[in-house]
Amino acid sequence: MLELNKWFFVQSANFLVLIFLLNVLLFRPLLNLFKERKENIDGAIEEAKRLNERKDEELSRFNRELAEAREKAKEVYNSLRQEGVEKQKEMIEKAHEEALREIEAARAEIKRETEKVRRMLGEDVRKFSEEIVAKLVEV
Repeated sequence: MLELNKWFFVQSANFLVLIFLLNVLLFRPLLNLFKERKENIDGAIEEAKRLNERKDEELSRFNRELAEAREKAKEVYNSLRQEGVEKQKEMIEKAHEEALREIEAARAEIKRETEKVRRMLGEDVRKFSEEIVAKLVEV
């Protein structure tokens, strides 16, 4: 049977003191260290989630701004293109009008020259006619 002598109580007291000391010096600091580590990990996870959400928000904002900038650039491009087309039409119209003016000026010049040549020929014809009549009368 179990004999309860003084050494049993000494060893029991020694065991309890050892458990107390191990609890104070080893187990509590380790448990506190594990608890602190878990809190740090949980904090890091929360921070990562928060940063991920912020990243998603910033990315969506960036994409919206990029889409707006592209739309604005497209509008500016179309506006400038339309302006260029209108300028081109205007320049073609001016060139066409200038060509018509030059053609009209050339026609007027040709008409003046034609009239001048006709007058000169008319005078020459009259002169030749008079000379022919004069020669015929002489004969």
